[in-house]
Amino acid sequence: MSAEQLPMVVPASDLPARVRIYEVGARDGLQNEKGAVPTEVKAEFIRRLAEAGLTTIEATSFVHPKWVPQLADAEELFPRVRELPGVELPVLVPNQRGLDRALALGADRIAVFASATESFAKANLNRTVDESLAVFEPVVRQAKDAGARVRGYVSMCFGDPWEGAVPLHQVARVCTALRNMGCDELSLGDTIGVATPGHVQELLNLLNEEGVPTNEIGVHFHDTYGQALANTYAALEHGVTTVDASAGGLGGCPYAKSATGNLATEDLVWMLHGLGIETGVDLGRLTATSVWMAAHLDRPSPSRTVRALSHKDQ
Repeated sequence: MSAEQLPMVVPASDLPARVRIYEVGARDGLQNEKGAVPTEVKAEFIRRLAEAGLTTIEATSFVHPKWVPQLADAEELFPRVRELPGVELPVLVPNQRGLDRALALGADRIAVFASATESFAKANLNRTVDESLAVFEPVVRQAKDAGARVRGYVSMCFGDPWEGAVPLHQVARVCTALRNMGCDELSLGDTIGVATPGHVQELLNLLNEEGVPTNEIGVHFHDTYGQALANTYAALEHGVTTVDASAGGLGGCPYAKSATGNLATEDLVWMLHGLGIETGVDLGRLTATSVWMAAHLDRPSPSRTVRALSHKDQ
């Protein structure tokens, strides 16, 4: 990548020196693709993401194939990538059965997926919020007993397509419940992309007041209204150092029709590198990986950075 294709580095004060990018493209990004993506393509995607410097790559989900057909190959995929050196490969599990399948293959990074709202819990999990938390409690306990680290995703933290704005205390209740049952990390999901920077900081402040330390919080923004990077910056100002992103901006949410894609990893890396924040990611290799995957999916990447950099390379 030539010098003119790199951002000028102008560090901002009081921001983290390094950010851990929690790459979700291989799971969250691909799970809603209508056409089946071959297992070997998924495995190669993960390998290329690792070669680009990403060290946390969510690989798949051990969900029932009926609900997410795209991830029906979890048992075949995970063994192909689990030995990647220096890479954490979290997997999502919906219940006890999913956890058993994951642990049997040696997974040591587990994620569960909760909701801050009743409407989304019923649409996505077919349970109430409290019922879903009750399902997760033994799952988290068993995962911890097996020596795994556990992440708790909390969806609809900022807005819900059925309920509108979500009260902050409602989000905090679910977050503290997940933390109390043993989750090592929480990911705050702006599932329909309606958050704005002040809203982000207000929620982070409340979680701190409720005893959730900033170093246990990650953020997961969607770019529906073009706010994902602004919201990320607000989280960085608060001290958050884990940011979820999806290579090429792949993915959305199948149960929230107004949601567009995840924050593109390349767009995030461009901003972070311009701020002088270390990521360990080679932006050129990452962009090439997203261009490669876009060709397999037969459509261009929605990432502005991928489009800009790949156009310059032509």
